[in-house]
This record gives sequence, C-alpha cells and structure tokens, in this order.
Amino acid sequence: MNDTKIEWCDMTWNPVTGCLHGCEYCYAKKVAHRFDGKVFDTSPLPGGLHVLEDRPPWPPYPYGFAPTFHRYRLGDPASKTKGKTIFVCSMADLFGSWVPTKWIVDVLDACLAAPQHRYLFLTKNPKRYLELDEMALLPLQGNFWYGSTVTSPSTDYFTWSYTFNTFASIEPLLEPFGNSYSDQTRSLGWVIIGAETGNRKGKVIPDKAWVQEIQEYCRENDIPVFMKDSLIPIMGEAGMVREFPWEGGCRA
Repeated sequence: MNDTKIEWCDMTWNPVTGCLHGCEYCYAKKVAHRFDGKVFDTSPLPGGLHVLEDRPPWPPYPYGFAPTFHRYRLGDPASKTKGKTIFVCSMADLFGSWVPTKWIVDVLDACLAAPQHRYLFLTKNPKRYLELDEMALLPLQGNFWYGSTVTSPSTDYFTWSYTFNTFASIEPLLEPFGNSYSDQTRSLGWVIIGAETGNRKGKVIPDKAWVQEIQEYCRENDIPVFMKDSLIPIMGEAGMVREFPWEGGCRA
C-alpha cells in the first residue's frame, strides 16, 4: 500500500495490476512500463494472466501491464490499523471481464478482513458489480464504494444501486454530457470530475461549460461533486468544488 497524490483518497493498494481495455489516455500503463522488469513468464495462465504468490526480487511490474495477481499483497489493509480511504487497484481494472471471479473475491475478502478502512473501486465494466451482487459476492457495507469510469456519454455507462454505494468518475472528461442524464443518475452517491493529463497527441481539454453543466445537474439532485486539481486551469481556484459524501460537505 502506498500514500498517493490522488486527491480523493489517502492510499492506493494494488493486489491486482494490469488492464486489457487499451485506453489511449491511460496513465497507469505508462507507469507500469516505466517500472517494467522485462520478465516474461513462459507459462502464463489462460488469457495471458499472471499470478505472483511471493514478493518478487525485481521491479513491481515484472509482466508490464499484463493482468497480474499479486497475492502476497492481500494482507496489506489489515496491517494498517488507522482507518484510511483506499483506492483499490489504481493500476488495474479489478472488475474487467478478463479478471477471474476468484481474484475479485479474494480481494474483497481482504477488504472485509480490515473494516477500519473505506474502499473505493473503479471500473469501465460496471455491469460486473451487478453480476457479483446477484451471486451474493459483492459486499454491501457502507465503507465500500463502487465507481464507474465514464469519459463520454456516447461510449461509457455507469452502474447505480439502491443497495450499495455507487459513484461516477468522469475522468478524463472528453465531451459534453448534454442531456444524456437519466432518472437513475440521481441515485449516484458521488461524482468526480477531472481533465486529461499528460501530453498525448489529441489530448482533450474540456470546456468550462462542460464541467458547470455536470455540476449544475448534481446540485439539482443533491449529489456531492469533487473536482480534481487538473480542472484548476479551467475552473480557477474560486470555481473548484471538493465534496465528499461521507463528510457531508467540502474539504479545504
């Protein structure tokens, strides 16, 4: 587990790393390859998956951005006695369609074993939440928050629920959301908004009006909003809003 500069959590924890979505703006893939051990497993699991039972004596991403289960990290949350807000699998999509259900259950069980923390998850495959819920495998405790990454209303979707906490992370904001909201959107417990970072060719810089439009909708429906620092050049310091649903307001 590591302290993080991500503004909406205290720590990141990556028992699973790697992703197969192939998003062109992905920061995690760049990080993984920067610390790539260039170790190649001659016998990966079906689907090109990897499992590390013990902490390897090489860099943290020995298989680059290939999906890898770092089983030796499962005890990390229990080792921290002071409660933290933890972003689980910041370097992966734990709920990607390629991830074995057993991996997910093992990670969720490790979270349940350390209830002093608040756990935040993000995926571009939020239907997996509903599938796991139907199988009675998804923890419904209040310290679990299940997020959907939504960059565009034309390509992404989110999951909402009346039985477990859900939120949307609109990062990077790639186009205006216009009138794409639905009645179910009002059931979201939180919305995070951020602009694309880095220097990718074709990088999208959102208009201020796009952000204000989302903010206005959330205000009308009493949904807390958190704007990431990447929006400061667009919104200005005075226009920034940083609200947490578990705090009932803004954090300076």
